[in-house]
Amino acid sequence: MSLLKNIFEGNKSSGRIVSFDVVTLRESGMRYVIEYEIVMKEDQAEVSLYGIRFSGNEDRRTLEKRAVCDPKTIIDLLNDSDLLSWDGFHGAHPKNVMDGIMFTLKATVNEGEKIYADGSQNFPRYYRELRDGLSSILS
Repeated sequence: MSLLKNIFEGNKSSGRIVSFDVVTLRESGMRYVIEYEIVMKEDQAEVSLYGIRFSGNEDRRTLEKRAVCDPKTIIDLLNDSDLLSWDGFHGAHPKNVMDGIMFTLKATVNEGEKIYADGSQNFPRYYRELRDGLSSILS
């Protein structure tokens, strides 16, 4: 965290993400549940993709892919996706839509600021850009 704090010191009040601890994006459809997880580890960002399987009464995460990258890459992606504006988003399932994709996002950024968003076939602006950006990092 100290590297990021030194690089981005003074930007905290700019309305932008300047650091992160963990970002988790869970997505589920009719036949799948996956979870993207971004964790700050020392001076690198670790991006993981997990498949979620249900075992008894609990979720079982199975690592499918993992990549390590520069934290600035993640911070740029989060800001380009306007992640701070997602906080409190609740995308209600559209009427007359029988199926779809559901998501939940939980994040801790800027040294303790919490972000929570969820939806069902209703997404915040730049959702696909964030998801596609994470997929690209993992490729």
